[in-house]
Amino acid sequence: MAKGDDIEDRLINFAVRIIKVCGSLPETPEARHVRGQLSRSGAAPAPHYAEARGAESTRDFIHKLGICLKEINESKIWLLVIQRSEMLPAELLTAIIQEADELAKIISTSIRTARNNNQNRRTT
Repeated sequence: MAKGDDIEDRLINFAVRIIKVCGSLPETPEARHVRGQLSRSGAAPAPHYAEARGAESTRDFIHKLGICLKEINESKIWLLVIQRSEMLPAELLTAIIQEADELAKIISTSIRTARNNNQNRRTT
């Protein structure tokens, strides 16, 4: 499996885990709001990453990865809101919050690498 395939698979698994978290939230007005926000942001990184892999240019690749990163970061914040508001037990959220951190680091590194490679191409 190529490195990009592995990252895409992790992002798909992240989306599935987010969907399960959303399904476990209580039926309160507050939780319904959080569920809507989290389901959108948590399901978005995988397709944005797939779009980035098919980018037409380095600039397009970086832009689409940037959107992917923003969605991961937003998802992490909503997970922390759920945790701190005690909508779900903290131990149910620890691993997915950690995965959000790891995915954000991977995507950030990819963005940095693409920027550096693009700059190096321009200067040679």
